[in-house]
Amino acid sequence: MTKLEQLIRPNILNLDPYSSARDEFKGDDAVFLDANENPFGSLNRYPDPYQRALKSKLSIVKNVSEQHLFVGNGSDEIIDLLYRIFCEPGKDKAATFSPTYGMYEVSANINNVELIQVPLNDHFEINEEQTNAVLYDPSIKLLFICSPNNPTGNLMNSELIERILRKFKGIVVIDEAYIDFSDQQSWSQRIAEFSNLVVCQTFSKAYGIASARVGIAITNSEIITYLNKVKPPYNVSSLNQNAAIKCLENSAEIERQIDLIKKERSKVIDQLSTLSIVTRIFPTQSNFVLVRVSDAAAIYSYLVSKGVVVRNRTRIVENGLRITIGLPEENTQLMNLLKTYPS
Repeated sequence: MTKLEQLIRPNILNLDPYSSARDEFKGDDAVFLDANENPFGSLNRYPDPYQRALKSKLSIVKNVSEQHLFVGNGSDEIIDLLYRIFCEPGKDKAATFSPTYGMYEVSANINNVELIQVPLNDHFEINEEQTNAVLYDPSIKLLFICSPNNPTGNLMNSELIERILRKFKGIVVIDEAYIDFSDQQSWSQRIAEFSNLVVCQTFSKAYGIASARVGIAITNSEIITYLNKVKPPYNVSSLNQNAAIKCLENSAEIERQIDLIKKERSKVIDQLSTLSIVTRIFPTQSNFVLVRVSDAAAIYSYLVSKGVVVRNRTRIVENGLRITIGLPEENTQLMNLLKTYPS
């Protein structure tokens, strides 16, 4: 039994996956009378269950082999599948660093898995000393690291992450939903070094198709095999696959949009720094900025009353507002409102 198989739930190891209608035939030109589909219409056929056309283009853009790619119905599906594969409900545990993306906890609760939340320090960085207790707990099978982190926006220290990958015997999931807005190379380029590394990315942020729900896992082929084994047979629709393909074919425009968002981010931060109601601006490598304000609840309500919606994060970051970088005119509207806030 391999090291990976020792981590996987026994019922998943022995699972006989569903065989979809197209598993036995790989071509396109055929008379399909196998899947009880309606013979009429343009959307009458089931989608490619393994998203081959999308993965072919993704492998070039992401500089990884197709065998190292998994496509999910958003990153949230990938998170849920990893819990199902590696964590025995009511027995195994997972861990993450808080504050962070809330779906790690939601998926843990759905799967009846205890989630250990190690608090980040005052600068929202990983506390290595507190982390060591987690790394040597054999009941913890998954460790989620969001970098750049949501809702704080900062990158986690690369050298520390590398030490975690080498020490931890379970699976380390690095969630890179916002990596395209940062200056750091993706961890996906290092999957060959670490057999326990899974990198999650998404088309919802930099690629701008959040409504299509397309997420990506980049990892070794053995973990990919189990993700394919556990996923629903047709987890990503043809419409959504085609939307992602169009994004990849329009890379120049995507890069232009990312560059504009980063420039607008700098402008927004500069303007926020002049406001008396803003008491702290946290470093960000994402498409949003977290700020501490004088009264988050009051300012949030004021903005909503004027038709501008930001995210009130005061429940997890005292008096914290998370502001997404929008179009230039949207950012101007926000800043004009904040400048005239009746403090």
